Amino acid sequence: MRVRPRGDDDVEDCVSVLAEVHRCDGYPVNWPERPGEWLSQASLLGAWVAEHRGRTVGHVSLSRGGDGDLAPGLWSERTGTGSDRTAVVSRLFVAPWARGHGIGALLIGRALEEARRHGLHPVLDVVATDTAAAALYERLGWERMATVEQQWSPSLSVKIHCYAAAPQ
Repeated sequence: MRVRPRGDDDVEDCVSVLAEVHRCDGYPVNWPERPGEWLSQASLLGAWVAEHRGRTVGHVSLSRGGDGDLAPGLWSERTGTGSDRTAVVSRLFVAPWARGHGIGALLIGRALEEARRHGLHPVLDVVATDTAAAALYERLGWERMATVEQQWSPSLSVKIHCYAAAPQ
């Protein structure tokens, strides 16, 4: 198993794995019109893939907070620092057939290293119904700061758990 920086050549494989995750788990809740662009958001600080025997099995990205990210503001309020001192861990997924081998923890660990290398505190938002992801974060020592309702569309309100990585 290895985790390495995601290259442009990896995006198509990542989209294939993401589609499998979406079919199995419903992540992401709203399938993006352009999933390759969704994986490569503009504020990207880094993205990594996990490979096993040359096959892409997982993905994670790290970015600056953007519209809709709740955790940076909560961390800022809690610590009295600017939300610009946070980095958002997102787009984490592992192929359903490859789970149970610590791949998610490896990917999160790589994103944490990069955030800290930039002097930023890692935070994330997760849909409350994604209990497996929440359990992973809590098992890795992340602290749930709050659970809030977020309006995703006029007809869709979603509960979101907001997490911060344990202080270093």
